[in-house]
Amino acid sequence: MGKVRAPAVAGVFYSADRETLASDVARLIANADTTNALQPKALIAPHAGYVYSGQVAANAYITWQSQKDKIERVVLIGPAHRIALQGIAVPSVDAFQTPLGEVEIDREAITAILDLPQISFNDEAHRPEHSLEVHLPFLQKVLGDFKLLPLVVGAVSGKQVAEVIERLWGSDSTRFLISTDLSHFNDYKNAQKIDRETAQSIESLNPDMLSPEKACGCIPVAGMLIAAPKYGLSVKRLALQNSGNTTGNKERVVGYGS
Repeated sequence: MGKVRAPAVAGVFYSADRETLASDVARLIANADTTNALQPKALIAPHAGYVYSGQVAANAYITWQSQKDKIERVVLIGPAHRIALQGIAVPSVDAFQTPLGEVEIDREAITAILDLPQISFNDEAHRPEHSLEVHLPFLQKVLGDFKLLPLVVGAVSGKQVAEVIERLWGSDSTRFLISTDLSHFNDYKNAQKIDRETAQSIESLNPDMLSPEKACGCIPVAGMLIAAPKYGLSVKRLALQNSGNTTGNKERVVGYGS
């Protein structure tokens, strides 16, 4: 399949061994909360190592499992961590690879947004970026066959992200996955307080209360919160915790929500 982006964080954020990874993802999905009878157009999920945030993320992905036959395209939007980036980067490759196989890039979707000034081809922004990659094994497990539009967000406004989302909104076959962690490196109690406030801001569709200190993916999240009311969407909390819940170290934690 032409040019392929190789995984950058396999063996670091998740197992590089195909069988181990498949087992880890299957276990997290099996343990996810299935009591939420939702059919979400969009998900917000964390992008840390699976040992830290995998279960919080799985509680989001599980809501798409019953709809996997409907979902043909996932627009995956996450923040740039490694590369100083102006605008929003799309890849020129034909597929993204994980130990579970390749995911085809939706070239048609890229063409649909290329005229927007904030969009540009930038494979270097995608090459080391974990905020998109870590979601792919879960999507491969839950959805099976689908096309991917991965967007790395740099220095843009929430309104510019919303413009892209609205251009791609499409039918029920298109879904959005917004990638973000929450507060970083506070003690456990302070992190809980900050993350509760951030979750409430998201649930009230209030992007103005978000900041990089509260959510590393604040701009992608803001874009979705700006677009969502135009389509009658509301937000439901699925999970909220931090790394202190999974590692036991409560002195310096990172928050996660879905």
